[in-house]
Amino acid sequence: MQNPLGNLLDQQQYLVNDGAMGTELEKHGVDTNNALWSAMALLKNPEAVIAVHRSYFEAGANIATTDSYQANPQAFAKLGLTEQQSDDLIRQTVQLASAARDEYLANLTTVQRFSQARNLLIAGSVGPYGTFLADGSEYTGAYDLTADAYQDFHWRRMALLERAGADLFALETMPNFAEIKALCALLKDEFPEMTAWVSLSIGTNQDKLADGTPLADVVEFLNDQRQVVALGINCTSMNNVTSALRVISAHTAKPIIVYPNNGDIYDPTDKSWQVNPEAATFSDLVPEWVANGARIVGGCCRTTPADVAEIKQALFK
Repeated sequence: MQNPLGNLLDQQQYLVNDGAMGTELEKHGVDTNNALWSAMALLKNPEAVIAVHRSYFEAGANIATTDSYQANPQAFAKLGLTEQQSDDLIRQTVQLASAARDEYLANLTTVQRFSQARNLLIAGSVGPYGTFLADGSEYTGAYDLTADAYQDFHWRRMALLERAGADLFALETMPNFAEIKALCALLKDEFPEMTAWVSLSIGTNQDKLADGTPLADVVEFLNDQRQVVALGINCTSMNNVTSALRVISAHTAKPIIVYPNNGDIYDPTDKSWQVNPEAATFSDLVPEWVANGARIVGGCCRTTPADVAEIKQALFK
């Protein structure tokens, strides 16, 4: 089993994750207000996906997270796509991130290219079952499937991401403990050579998973999963991060990843955002997160390449 994330963390103390895909795609004219969200760009404007990934590399990100968070075969089937078309689109998410990495590296000097090429990873994004429901349940975990049903839902996308060359999986915005257990079993049984980070959806209670499971219990479970090489939280308010980090860091020695939203306020019922002029900045909060155990920091909804650059500066100043 290879551990590219761990290898990179052996070389440098902190890593920079990328930021929002959907927010940046909207600037390229992609309509994300639909059940596919940012995955609609795979059908409408794949070049925009490359441009977004490249902009994050240019801002200092070590990791490109593929545009596959909501790109699952079941959602594509509802649109009338064939199985082959769906498979091609999911594989394409890795190819687009790879193309962006190649374009970024091509613009560097030979010396820079040699050093940077080993420091840029592609994480295959795997969103929870709740994203398929498109009802905001990735923030509540309010759904209940069998372990087999969860695995049937996730297996094909994960297999396609692995075969396309993703360096690791990003199991993101996970709100449901039963689903997390099923995914870890799937990882062990079907993808023994792959590693993953597991990033949790915590809702408004910073000491609980979104479905109400104590966060400490989830972390203790993930500690025992050999292929889970990092864990943390994403897609939550910046103000929730420090409290959650204190719980997580007290229960794990694994690297901790955090990538919250930018501080704006989201309404999952109509999928709208309202700007929060009083939101804290990454410059303010990243040092606090690092002091509480974070080693990989990035941004989720509404964050931009400028935010990623700010994160990098805060990590390494």
